[in-house]
Amino acid sequence: MSNTRFATAIHIMTLLAKDPQEWLTSDWIAGSINVNPVIVRKELGNLKKAALVESRQGKDGGVRISKNAEDINVAEIYEAIKSAEILGKKNQKPNPLCAVGKDINKNLNLLFSETDGLVLQFLSNKKLSDFTSQFD
Repeated sequence: MSNTRFATAIHIMTLLAKDPQEWLTSDWIAGSINVNPVIVRKELGNLKKAALVESRQGKDGGVRISKNAEDINVAEIYEAIKSAEILGKKNQKPNPLCAVGKDINKNLNLLFSETDGLVLQFLSNKKLSDFTSQFD
């Protein structure tokens, strides 16, 4: 698996938390992450839907964090960008006549759900401010 969406979102949120009053452009943020600004804009859209950032247009436009970093737990960021299970997808067409194949997806669903719950529980105990403080 090589999904960098969570790492990108945490990078964005850390930059915004470092200067909470500043309006940063997606180009500037992309320069820090070293990715195309389109990728940044996509994740900013997801973060905005989750009310973690606010934006304004125009010459002095940009994006900034919408609340204090102390009030944001890392699980909120994870949930804002999560689009798939962490462990991947289920098997598409397992053999229904196989003892394993017929029940594999049911059991994978349970495993994926439990794993996702543990990740969310762990991340909910981490504040964005704690993560950001590592960059002083």
